[in-house]
Amino acid sequence: MKKSLLFASLIAVTLAACGKKEEAPAPASTAPTPVEAAKEAAGSAVEAAKEAAGTAVDVAKEAAQKAGEATTGAMQAAKEAAAPTVDAAKDTAAAAVDATKEAADKAAAMAKEAADKAVEAARKE
Repeated sequence: MKKSLLFASLIAVTLAACGKKEEAPAPASTAPTPVEAAKEAAGSAVEAAKEAAGTAVDVAKEAAQKAGEATTGAMQAAKEAAAPTVDAAKDTAAAAVDATKEAADKAAAMAKEAADKAVEAARKE
């Protein structure tokens, strides 16, 4: 009886196993879903925008630096160009001062001479 019971259970297990259908594993999805694709595209766009903004900042800094250098150069050139003009103006002003002093001295001498002649004329009368 032990053998028949063992044989009957073996047949029952075999038939039960044959009747079960195993579920096939779900196919691995390699293509991203539209939502995932949109997320990835948005992430890439954000990274590209960050990179572009960083590049723009660098370019703006460089342009500002070059503009500052150009301004400094222009100021130096203006100083150098103006220096002879300033020197000429100083020389002209000094010459004008000297001429004014000479004219004042001559005018004073003439006034003294005229005063002396007026005194002599007054004495003669």
